[in-house]
Amino acid sequence: MGLFNDRLKNSDNRTQVPVWFMRQAGRYHQHYQNIKKDSDFMTMCKNPELAKKITHGPIDEFDFDAAILFSDLLFPLEHLSMGLNYLQGPPKLEFHLNSKEDLKKLKEKTPALEFYNFQKQACQLLRESLPQHKSLLGFVGAPFTLYTYAVEGSHSGNLVTAKKGLTDGLFNGFVEMLLPNLLDEMRVQALGGADAICLFDTAAGELSLHDYKKYVIPEIKKITKTFKSEFKDKKIIYYSKHTQIPFLHALEDENIDVLGIDWRVSLSQALKELSSNYMIQGNIDPVALHMSWEELEVRWLDVWREVQESGVSPDRWICGLGHGVLQHTPEINVKKSVEFIHNNFTY
Repeated sequence: MGLFNDRLKNSDNRTQVPVWFMRQAGRYHQHYQNIKKDSDFMTMCKNPELAKKITHGPIDEFDFDAAILFSDLLFPLEHLSMGLNYLQGPPKLEFHLNSKEDLKKLKEKTPALEFYNFQKQACQLLRESLPQHKSLLGFVGAPFTLYTYAVEGSHSGNLVTAKKGLTDGLFNGFVEMLLPNLLDEMRVQALGGADAICLFDTAAGELSLHDYKKYVIPEIKKITKTFKSEFKDKKIIYYSKHTQIPFLHALEDENIDVLGIDWRVSLSQALKELSSNYMIQGNIDPVALHMSWEELEVRWLDVWREVQESGVSPDRWICGLGHGVLQHTPEINVKKSVEFIHNNFTY
């Protein structure tokens, strides 16, 4: 698929750098808002036809090189009987894990392969309708990020209870139940036709390097090794927010194909030091898309200059944001960005 094996050529027969953005199908997009008028978030995720329609929006309008399944990373918590709703804005759970005693409340509502079937159906519809050169990306939440939501109801802040739980058995107990569930969610998406599965770890950067190495990396490696043993032809993309180069060096995971980096990391340094083991994706600040096109164009050129100055072949890079597209981002800047990247980031 386009992101990995058969990058497209432009009219001058030069190879284009592929581009996709996290949250490219979302609240900034009028296409999404028009669908949302007659539905709610959970229904849009769980109705395969609606998920397909929302996922297609930014592909059809902006020509991204990959479609990202429209879904939510917190569904494993719902499946483990924690409840989940979006009725009043941010996600709400029925209870949080405040101690190891609360782990007794966790139980699978139904077999995981059955529970996540809506994602499989959406992927099947998308793989049938997308052009063959467009990659289809599934995604799940990484273990520590899901754990922070289960404990704190959020993935940022001081995370006092969550961090204490790393040392008293709460994290280990949660992950023991989560990992089989999470792997089944990944299997469902892969069997549905996803070309790659993203592991989104938006809470990882809240940890010290010591805790990241000791607690997070071993669980990531369990997931990636098991998944790759079953799906050798599928790609794994790992994105962690707020993490710096030492965190990324510490991963040393041969089963990860792409590392997503945020805008706090030097793209040039990441390419120089990590691209022999992974493809690199990133990493402009999403806020830049709120600026005038004249300023945004300069920012994109700065990103391209970093790639060129790294001395690394651009075929080791996928263009993207350092995190997701923000609400109220001007659609015209998204459209112009993709056009500019396709026309100018070539080799």
